[in-house]
Amino acid sequence: MSKDHNILIERCKKGDEKAMMQIYDLYSGAMFQISCRYLRTEEAKDAMQESFIKAFSKIENYQPDFTFGAWLKRIVINQCIDELKKKRFEFIETDVANLHIENDDDDWMFSSEISKQQILDAVETLDKKYQIVVKLYLIEGYDHKEISNILNIPVKTSRTHLRRGKLKLQELLKKHYNEKRY
Repeated sequence: MSKDHNILIERCKKGDEKAMMQIYDLYSGAMFQISCRYLRTEEAKDAMQESFIKAFSKIENYQPDFTFGAWLKRIVINQCIDELKKKRFEFIETDVANLHIENDDDDWMFSSEISKQQILDAVETLDKKYQIVVKLYLIEGYDHKEISNILNIPVKTSRTHLRRGKLKLQELLKKHYNEKRY
C-alpha cells in the first residue's frame, strides 16, 4: 500500500470526510462489482453503501496486517450475505455424517472452449446455497474455514455445497458445450 494511501486511511480514522470520499472513490467500483456477484443491482448498491458506512464507523479496527481493500471486501461480502439472510434465504446444513467427500477442490477443469463468462453465467443458475459457496471459494478465494465462518455453517457443509455446486456446474457446462457443438 502506498504512503499516500496510508495517510488517507489515517485521516479517515480522524473523521476526515474528504479522505473518506477519496477512499470511497478509490474502492466503490470494485466493491460494487463484488456486491453484484451476490445481489441484484439496486440491492447491490444499497449493500455497498451500507458496507462503506460500516467500514468508516469501524475504521479504528482496521489493522494494516491486511490490505485495506481486502478488509473492505470482507465487510462487503458479509453485508451481502446479511442481505440474503434477511430475505429468509437459509443455508441449510447438509447431512454429512455418512458422506465421504473427496478432497478434489482444485479440480476445476473446464473445456478451453468454454469462456469465463459462460462459467460465471452458469454459476448464476445454481441453487443459491451452492452458488454462494462456489462464489466465495472460486471467485473470492476463501477457504472452507472462512466460508464456514461467513455463512455460519459447518466446514463439512461448506465442502459439500462446493462439491455439489461444482458437479452441477460441470454438468451444466458440459450440456451447454455439447449443445453448441451440434
